[in-house]
Amino acid sequence: MEIGISTFVETTPDPRTGEVIPHAQRLREVVEEIVLADQVGLDVFGVGEHHRSDFAASSPAVVLAAAAPMTKRIRLTSAVTVLSSADPVRVFQDFATLDGISNGRAEIMAGRGSFIESFPLFGYDLDDYEMLFEERLQLLLQIRDSEKVTWDGGGHRPAIRGLGVYPRPVQDPLPVWIGSGGNQESVVRAGLLGLPLVLAIIGGRPLQFAPLVELYKRAAAHAGHDPDKLPVASHSHGFVAEDTETAADKFFPPTQYVMNVLGRERGWGHYDRSAFDAARSFEGALYVGDPETVAAKIVHLRKNVGITRFMLHVPVGSMPHADVMRAIELLGTEVAPRVREEVAAWEKSRG
Repeated sequence: MEIGISTFVETTPDPRTGEVIPHAQRLREVVEEIVLADQVGLDVFGVGEHHRSDFAASSPAVVLAAAAPMTKRIRLTSAVTVLSSADPVRVFQDFATLDGISNGRAEIMAGRGSFIESFPLFGYDLDDYEMLFEERLQLLLQIRDSEKVTWDGGGHRPAIRGLGVYPRPVQDPLPVWIGSGGNQESVVRAGLLGLPLVLAIIGGRPLQFAPLVELYKRAAAHAGHDPDKLPVASHSHGFVAEDTETAADKFFPPTQYVMNVLGRERGWGHYDRSAFDAARSFEGALYVGDPETVAAKIVHLRKNVGITRFMLHVPVGSMPHADVMRAIELLGTEVAPRVREEVAAWEKSRG
């Protein structure tokens, strides 16, 4: 069972003061967070790609590469790379470079993205949303699996005629995960391709995702892949503090701010404390609390959904850097050991 962190490198206004920290400061902070995550024994750190003022990381590979020489074992991944609006050649080159700098610890989490700012920025039509992802994923996998590439394209990218793509990564093959918000089509796609799956479990009841994991495994088996060898990850919002009420009180204001900003953009209802408290119940999708509480919920997810990697998304909205660092420390030193021990005992009991 792998435990890690994901972040969008938020630069939203502080809900208490209205202050907005500079992008440069937040980028330096997240490098410190990656280094700490490695030091406290976490397995993976993911950085999401966005192209708007309230998120500082438009280039996850660069952010991860900044931390790579200062870390030893933690895996470094995008969370996600918006592949629909990116050139797969450049994506592969960036993460192969990161793989070399980190000596074989890079991963790509490819997704269509729930934010659309990159499409007009790079000149793509949203009407081609689905087809762009399909074509670019096919090309990315071809580049990963073959040094020399011949690609006729599908109408959205110029052809490639027997050209090499460099550098080549340390890992062969370079891991490519599929990120999904719970869409059946994306889950089946990942299974048929035999690619690891990441589910964004950020609302509702996490146990409702169990049928999607089963669907993914059936698709993988149908295509001739061994489903038992394919990892399944979750990306879930949360925060860890010494006691549960402190965790909730610190995490709610920035979470409410972000959820209501996005709610106005997407037509959601108002997000209030009652919705937040319901989501942090044992069956809810928020992993907020003291180490024992958060560990118990992760183990519950592992036993009932089949998740083999858990990524705590923190912060949601801007939080004091010291609070984020403390949450990472508690996740690595107190939550992760509990989870690994309980999961190992459970798996042993199942034979």
